[in-house]
Amino acid sequence: MEKHHVDLFIIAHADKFKPDALPAIKQKLEQLPDDQFITTQMLNLQNPTTILLIALFLGWERFFLDDIGLGILKIITCGGFGIWYLIDIFTACDRTKNYNFRKFNRYFI
Repeated sequence: MEKHHVDLFIIAHADKFKPDALPAIKQKLEQLPDDQFITTQMLNLQNPTTILLIALFLGWERFFLDDIGLGILKIITCGGFGIWYLIDIFTACDRTKNYNFRKFNRYFI
């Protein structure tokens, strides 16, 4: 893929990945053919801030991160009696960035 397309993707989505994952993403994008640029733009990545707000106010962030089974269990147990809810608030951004990286790798291997 052309360098300016790679740079455009990195600039637009840098906040959705961990900083240490960006070199690997850049390397994979550089190896892609130019016709896959549109595919990179259609990749639906979750915003860590939005997921944090959902975790804080609703506690349903696991459903947005494709963790359906644990999401149902969390609702049934009332957020693990509040403990699981608190842990999820503090780990929501990290889990979102990991989810985005796994999703990127799934589409562009």
